[in-house]
Amino acid sequence: MSNKVYRIAVLAGDGIGPEVMSATMRVAEEVEKRHGVQIEWKDGLVGGAAIDAKGKALPEETIELCRSAQAVLFGSVGGPKWETLPPNEQPERAALLPLRKTFGLYANLRPAVLYPELVACSPLRPDRVAAGFDVLVVRELTGGLYFGQPKETTQTARGERAVDTMVYETHEIERVAEVAFRAAAHRKKRVTLADKANVLETSLLWRKVVRGVAAKHPSITLDFIYADNAAMQLVRDPARFDVLLCENLFGDMLSDQAAAVAGSLGMLPSASLGEGSFGLYEPAGGSAPDIAGKGVANPIAQILSLALLLEMSLGELEAAQSVRRAVAEAIREGWRTADVAGPTEKKVGTRAMAQEIARRVALGRGKS
Repeated sequence: MSNKVYRIAVLAGDGIGPEVMSATMRVAEEVEKRHGVQIEWKDGLVGGAAIDAKGKALPEETIELCRSAQAVLFGSVGGPKWETLPPNEQPERAALLPLRKTFGLYANLRPAVLYPELVACSPLRPDRVAAGFDVLVVRELTGGLYFGQPKETTQTARGERAVDTMVYETHEIERVAEVAFRAAAHRKKRVTLADKANVLETSLLWRKVVRGVAAKHPSITLDFIYADNAAMQLVRDPARFDVLLCENLFGDMLSDQAAAVAGSLGMLPSASLGEGSFGLYEPAGGSAPDIAGKGVANPIAQILSLALLLEMSLGELEAAQSVRRAVAEAIREGWRTADVAGPTEKKVGTRAMAQEIARRVALGRGKS
């Protein structure tokens, strides 16, 4: 057992966030016992819960808590209660985006995994996904069309004129490409860059820079695909992809599409990374206020976000793999929450699913 004690900020947030986070902590308990990992979990307020208690979605004390931590385990934010607030004060915009900016988180990793036992959950034909698939979308988070200047709407003699600007610099591309290639080294060793190099100057720069990064990783295969074709291939044959690298706009769209063909957002984690080992880990889905408090939410996305945190920020790879193995075995043995259960399959609630995964972690069970 290591004498090192990690400190993790836990921001459960709103909607189903608190209940899936509580369920995840049950799994975390067994991880600590089984693998001798010592973690200090420190709770903080964020989102609507923070607005109600502190008057703002991201209080200064929450930021300071995150500064003192090795990583952030994030739940979800938002809900109907706060929809009447000005857009910039609503939880979704006033909490997560400032967190990413404050900590310089420039790379978003979204695994989209379809387990063979859950192919019926995918909207794709069974013959297209019979063996399941495992795609990792790596998206640049801080540049591109969403942030480029000028960004404005002006009045002209013919009416209004709106302008958005896509800007990228070499260093922005290099650093996120490095994330993608490092991830590919532990997977199937293939990176595909999705771009529009046939029409966009920024995409030409992306290709040039990514080729340079690829030269430093000779064991990784690099290929290119136009973003519109990537969207089509995610529907036709998602298993053809390993790591799909994208600039901000394309990554926003393609990561959501990859999640959709995987069947349920309740299964999919994500990580936002910056320089060093600090990261923010959260489910790919939202706060799901329609089922909040009912004990039926799928906790697996939050549990797998814990696995990403263990691997990427703490370097506890075996602990992370034990969580993933436990999830996979629980699914193989027929454990299902309502979002992934077939008509004749037994459905279990949030706590029961987490308990089953925790039990398998404790026993060291599950096969890769």
